[in-house]
Amino acid sequence: MKNPPEITLVLDRLRSAHNVGNILRIAEAVRAREVICCGYTPCPPHPKLAKTAMGTDTMVRCRWCRSSLDAVRRLRAEGVRQILAAEWNETSVPVWRQEYCYPLAIVLGNEALGVSAETLAEVDGCIGIPMFGEKSSINVGNAAAAIVCSILAAQDKLNG
Repeated sequence: MKNPPEITLVLDRLRSAHNVGNILRIAEAVRAREVICCGYTPCPPHPKLAKTAMGTDTMVRCRWCRSSLDAVRRLRAEGVRQILAAEWNETSVPVWRQEYCYPLAIVLGNEALGVSAETLAEVDGCIGIPMFGEKSSINVGNAAAAIVCSILAAQDKLNG
């Protein structure tokens, strides 16, 4: 894939600087457009985040928004065509079955609380990774990696 699709990752109230650092590494690896840290999500510059990010905290465009709802509204005003929440519920589409429009934004939610209800009401839909275990929960950084890689695979398939 010559030019990766434009993807923005919106982090909704993530508690762990280590998770944010991991997501910044993923964002840099796929040349994401940017990462938006919302609410109390640790945002660069941050010493714990920097350790896990391994330099990507200075390589990936980052900004902060008061809430993920604010971020979604700003992204729409900036021309982002599709905004999806990474949240598994009764309306979610498996990440590999979703059709994507670019520029695209993915909202990743709090490790315990998920994506805020207000933001879920504003997004274009929900995507997720179907899970069959008893816990049905994986780390947000791992979920981000699986979701972004699935999106890139779908784009690559379209480009033949």
